[in-house]
Amino acid sequence: MNDAPFLMEVAIEPSTTEDQARLALALKELAAEDSSFGFAVDQETGQTIIKGATEEQLDAKVSFLRKRGINLNIGRPQVAYSEKLTKRVEIDYTHKKQSGGSGQFAHVKIVFEPAEAGAGSSFESKIVGGSVPKEYIPGVEKGVMSAMSSGVLAGFLVVDVKATLVDGAYHDVDSSALAFEIAARAAFREGLNKRSVLLEPIMRVEIITPDEYVGFVMGDLLSRRGQVQGRTMRANATVINALVPLANMFGYANQLRSGTQGRASFSMQFSHYAVVPPRDDGPFSPAIGMRA
Repeated sequence: MNDAPFLMEVAIEPSTTEDQARLALALKELAAEDSSFGFAVDQETGQTIIKGATEEQLDAKVSFLRKRGINLNIGRPQVAYSEKLTKRVEIDYTHKKQSGGSGQFAHVKIVFEPAEAGAGSSFESKIVGGSVPKEYIPGVEKGVMSAMSSGVLAGFLVVDVKATLVDGAYHDVDSSALAFEIAARAAFREGLNKRSVLLEPIMRVEIITPDEYVGFVMGDLLSRRGQVQGRTMRANATVINALVPLANMFGYANQLRSGTQGRASFSMQFSHYAVVPPRDDGPFSPAIGMRA
């Protein structure tokens, strides 16, 4: 594969507190050595999610961790979907909590809008006149940016969003950076609600097959939501190029080998992200299902 974003992820869970400490150190070492590998802690479950370009790469990292003597439960491989805002929205949100003594208060008005694909996510403050004191603005930014790690549709990373703080209000006693962080996080999730879509990684797949198996290969690609881009001849074989969702490429090597008596081969590389079709927009579970 060529250089690609994190396309696959697997949840891993250390068996003991000692394993947890050793795991953290080992993951930092792996990430420092390999820029195509990363990890994060799921904010809701507390589980560690390792991320990479291929299932095979993540299998190798898990083997490395186990060779270090780290006992782990491993989740099923999961395609790394992402989530994207579809239209501009302005959210006016107030966080207010009173439970004896000092309370919590923060009011924010934030504009969220889609950025260009691949532009990344950003935060900007346009506060004038001190409606939100400058010492609380970092709290707003922290809340927005941290909320992007887990979208509302299925808990995947939210990409390419521009957030602009345009107004707000505070209380002399009850406001704090934490209160503004909480308000900003809630405002972001409200902004995403019913205004976001899931994106899936699409792979560019090349299959080289003898002519007599072209029909099988084409039919199998279509069953995987593949879009055939073209066919050419190479020596005595047919070369088929197609775009296929990564989610539908699990088990493809075995299927191709079986259906062509081992005479066809394939390669694939990341192409782009595309919106998941509505018919497949079901309950995508984040990579948190564990197996022994």
